[in-house]
Amino acid sequence: MNWITNFVRPKIKGLMAKSAGSGTPENLWRKCSACGEMVFHRDLTANMFVCPNCGHHMRIGPAERFAFTFDANSFSELKPPSVGADPLHFRGDKKYIDELKAARGKTSRPEAFSAARGTIDGLPVMVAVQPFDFLGGSLGMGVGEGLVEAMEAAISEKRPFILYVSSGGARMQEGILSLMQMPRATILVDMLREAGLPYIVVLTDPTFGGVSASYAMLGDIQIAEPGAQIGFTGARVIAQTIREKLPEGFQRAEYLLAHGMLDMVTPRKEMRATLSRVLHLLAGKTRPRASRPVPLAANGNGHAAIAP
Repeated sequence: MNWITNFVRPKIKGLMAKSAGSGTPENLWRKCSACGEMVFHRDLTANMFVCPNCGHHMRIGPAERFAFTFDANSFSELKPPSVGADPLHFRGDKKYIDELKAARGKTSRPEAFSAARGTIDGLPVMVAVQPFDFLGGSLGMGVGEGLVEAMEAAISEKRPFILYVSSGGARMQEGILSLMQMPRATILVDMLREAGLPYIVVLTDPTFGGVSASYAMLGDIQIAEPGAQIGFTGARVIAQTIREKLPEGFQRAEYLLAHGMLDMVTPRKEMRATLSRVLHLLAGKTRPRASRPVPLAANGNGHAAIAP
């Protein structure tokens, strides 16, 4: 009889299982990728996932975007579109279908896109989010179809369209089928304009590639979060190509604002009020007294959830 294998290890595993089931979150602290400081998760959640030490805007997902943007209990998510998975049967280092399964398991979402209808200070809007946590926010058939359906719904319901975008560009595993989503989305942007509906883009960190070269830069109003990296190709590739040192802050939101590529750079805490002000101005309506953002609380998984 092996005493360590048969007795000690089961005892240790039992104690660890009891500890894990005690309801104490495993990630009470989170390290800021910009300044390296450890931030208490509750404080970070209360600060809208902006580092209180250096002001770095951390990446967040659709649930947080919707909660920070919409009026309390006013929104409902659109049904995700159904598209074929792995249309080209692509295989690189890993099978594309396995990468999709892993991303879906990690995020609990079917694609790098979510959309919801709701109100901002009483004004009906459609809000879409293209988050970076699902395969780098890459543009594939699922994202393209989601954009098209959400924009079509906005047009039929006469709702302004707001897009929070973060992406590395087109999804290479879907080849030309991915590239075809850019003109599809661009056509819907034109249809929004023909319908007289505002199209507002909020660029978040990072936004690159074909996404930044198409619908992400076609907004009637272009807003960015502070410090967001925005461009087509990475700064290192550009520097190697032109063999010159790039300016300080190149491809950052503040640099683009100074060179006329953006309309404004807005901190996350002011984003909801800014969107409300712009939308009411474009709609020719008087903006009511601004309501406070929906408070968030950290749930047991360390993610944000609407507080009761």
